[in-house]
Amino acid sequence: MRTRTTTASAGLAAMLAAALVLSGCSASGGSASGKGAGAGAGAGASSSAVASPAPVPAGGAFEGPRPQDQNLLAWTGDPNDAGHVTAQSAAGVGGRVTLVRMVLREQLTWSNIWLGLAGIDPNAQLSNCYLGVYDAKGTLVASTADVSPQLMTEAIAKPFPLAKPFTAAPGTYFVALLLNGNWATNALTLKATGAGISVNAGLNPPSLRYSTVLTGQTSLPATVNLAEQSTSTINTGWASQWYAIS
Repeated sequence: MRTRTTTASAGLAAMLAAALVLSGCSASGGSASGKGAGAGAGAGASSSAVASPAPVPAGGAFEGPRPQDQNLLAWTGDPNDAGHVTAQSAAGVGGRVTLVRMVLREQLTWSNIWLGLAGIDPNAQLSNCYLGVYDAKGTLVASTADVSPQLMTEAIAKPFPLAKPFTAAPGTYFVALLLNGNWATNALTLKATGAGISVNAGLNPPSLRYSTVLTGQTSLPATVNLAEQSTSTINTGWASQWYAIS
């Protein structure tokens, strides 16, 4: 009898185990189905209540502010970083052509040069002041009319129209600034980077990011020799001006 009881108990245990397995499989299938429906319903409700996230740029990395965010085409840098105010005496930069390099990655129509005017001198006597654009060969491709009147009003970032807009192919360009006249050194000031002479780290003429050429100029010459780029004036505190294109 003992042997029979043991055998019967073993058989009963096996039957119970099989029943539990079948019950578990059934419950699992039903639960998964239920969960799937629940998740679908939840996702539907969530998507209808919450706006879709903004698209992520290619590569998924944060790129920071871009010119297009401010209705501009290109710039020397984020204007939020152009917190330095630069000034120089008329004797120091009057008649000199100051150059700031800009590298364009795509073709664009260049109509305006934006400059950050930080301060004005209401008593200044300005004349023959120009902004212009030189290409990588040192050829003047566009310039403004005399901007002396605009340098006397509204200390803000503002556009200076080129006399004739042009199509700029990708490549290297230099924004030129020519000042002439008399002004109080710390009154007529421009927005600039605070990098100082470090802006030219690793570079030599004719590829300096910031430099001056020539003296005694009353208009922007048709050509400049970029191999003659000098840093003597900027080493005295004439910092790299902020520019943008539109």
